[in-house]
Amino acid sequence: MDGTDAVGDEALLREARNLTPALYALGRVLRLRGVEEAGLAPLPPSDLEVLRQILDAPGTGVGTLAQQLGLHASNVSTAVRGLVGQGLVRRERDPHDRRAVRLFPTMAAVQGMAMIEQAWAEIFADSLATLSGDQRAALTAAGPALRALASALRTQRNAARG
Repeated sequence: MDGTDAVGDEALLREARNLTPALYALGRVLRLRGVEEAGLAPLPPSDLEVLRQILDAPGTGVGTLAQQLGLHASNVSTAVRGLVGQGLVRRERDPHDRRAVRLFPTMAAVQGMAMIEQAWAEIFADSLATLSGDQRAALTAAGPALRALASALRTQRNAARG
């Protein structure tokens, strides 16, 4: 089913309206918690998103990061400067284009993100413990579908940008 068919499908729209507030709330918890619980210096949510993307795709440039994250290149550049200043990202000249810069996470970033992800797991585990076994099983089973949904949303966003 393409996007135009989905918009006209009332049942699908109802499902989306029921899911999106919960997914947004989960995303907000992840953006606002974890860094402090891991004992790390506070990072603005946008810096954390930039760092996560650099960790996922080392060697990425600012322009590509901006496109992938849906941010202005100037905002990404500002975040990168801050991350470099904190010792979390290093810049390297692109060997194929000396004008371009590639971004790489430092070991401090790798270790810091591992600590943040551990804190996220602990935060979620505390909350999961309050759910029934059936609810936990449903959430676990939804993992692959949620990853596929995230991928589809990224693809849709990139296609809309042309």
